[in-house]
Amino acid sequence: MGKSTVVTELRQNHPEIWVSVSATTRRPRPGEVHGVHYYFVDDAEFDRLVESGELLEWAAFAGHRYGTPREPVLGRLAEGIPVLLEIDLQGAHQVRESVHDALLVFLAPPSWEELVRRLTGRGTEPPDVVDRRLEVARQEMAAEEEFDVTLTNTDVGAVCRDLIALMRSSTKS
Repeated sequence: MGKSTVVTELRQNHPEIWVSVSATTRRPRPGEVHGVHYYFVDDAEFDRLVESGELLEWAAFAGHRYGTPREPVLGRLAEGIPVLLEIDLQGAHQVRESVHDALLVFLAPPSWEELVRRLTGRGTEPPDVVDRRLEVARQEMAAEEEFDVTLTNTDVGAVCRDLIALMRSSTKS
């Protein structure tokens, strides 16, 4: 019940919130649809997106790259539509640099033990990837103070309600 679970809940039940679709160089997992879950691109296309400035932010993780296409995000924001990006710490730093009034929300696990249980319980990734995710999580948790707001992810519905309230209030200011 991490970031992806919250994003799935928002996509399914809160169409008033626009959830950005990232580009990635990784292969689709079973059930993932191009243009819905991610834009699946090869390395050459990702390089082109970076070089042309078409990504608002991007990061490398577990041997793949992920990035947020700039224009769809800025277009929705210009229309006053609340936008949610599911990004990592590196991406948050880049967004802070280019979208100065972005509201950065840190989604914290209820505890370190619960985070370990969630990541190891998935069974979708080999142990070395889980270990890398845990190391990244340690770094991200250490940077929590760099975010504007922290929400603790104990209940998906409550986190979604809090996120929606934050996004609505930030689009009105």
